[in-house]
Amino acid sequence: MTDSRPIGVFDSGIGGLPIAKKIRELLPNENLIYVADTHYAPYGEKSEDTILQRSLAVTDFLRSQDVKAIVVACNTATMVSIKTLRAEYGEKYDLPFIGVEPGVKPAAIHTKTGVIGVLATEKTLTSHAFDALAKRVAGNAHMEIQPSPKLVRLVENLQLDDDAAVKAVEEYVHPLIEKDADTIILGCTHFAHLAPVIEKVAGDKVSVISTELAVAKEVVRRLKVENLLTTQPDFGTTEFFSNGDLALFQQQIQYLWGIDAQAQRF
Repeated sequence: MTDSRPIGVFDSGIGGLPIAKKIRELLPNENLIYVADTHYAPYGEKSEDTILQRSLAVTDFLRSQDVKAIVVACNTATMVSIKTLRAEYGEKYDLPFIGVEPGVKPAAIHTKTGVIGVLATEKTLTSHAFDALAKRVAGNAHMEIQPSPKLVRLVENLQLDDDAAVKAVEEYVHPLIEKDADTIILGCTHFAHLAPVIEKVAGDKVSVISTELAVAKEVVRRLKVENLLTTQPDFGTTEFFSNGDLALFQQQIQYLWGIDAQAQRF
C-alpha cells in the first residue's frame, strides 16, 4: 500500500531549505510541505520556552496537513524541542520525528589537529542536548565553540556572498583557525547557505562539515522502516508556508530552490 501523505519540514526561516532540497533529491516522488516560522525567527535568539511553544504550534499545523513524518530542520529546535515532540506526538499519533544535530561525530573522526570548531547559535551551544552530544561522540577532540548571531539574519536577507557576509564569517571563523581548528562544524542549518564563503575564509586545510545529506538519508531510512514510502510514479509536489513576509519568502524560494513557488500563509 502506498502512502502519498506529505513529509513535513520546518525551520524558523529558510535554514531548513537545504535539508528539504536533499530530501527532494533522494525522494523525488514524495510530497513535501515546508514551513518557515519566520515571524519568530531566529529561534537562536528566543527563550527555550518560546522555541518549544513554536515547535508545538508548527507541529500542530503540520498535523492538520496530514503529514506522515516531520523533519525538525533546525539545530536549535531539535536540541530544545524534539524530545517533547516525540513524547507528545510520536507514539500517540504514530508520527516519526527526524531532527538535526551538529556533525560532531564525523568531525571527531576527521580532525588531525584534535581541535574542532563549531559555528552555531548561542541557544544551541548552551543547550544540555549539545553538551551531552559533545561528551558522547567527540572522543578526545577539543571543541572550540563560536556563537555566530549575525549569520542567520544575513541568510534570511539573502546576503550570502556580499561584503557584510564575508566580514561576519571572518569575524567568527578566524578565531577558530587561530586556535588550530582544522575542522569546522556548521551547527545551524542556515549556515549551509554560507558554506562557500565559510570554506573560502577557512582555507584549503580546513574541512567544513554540514549535515543536510545525513539528515535526508535518515529520513529515507525512517520512512523505509516505518513502511511509509510512497510508490506513486509522479514527481512529488512541494508546498511552502510562512507566517512572515510572503513576497520575501517567495523571493527566497526562487533564489535558493530555483522555482517560482506560490507561498502560502499559515
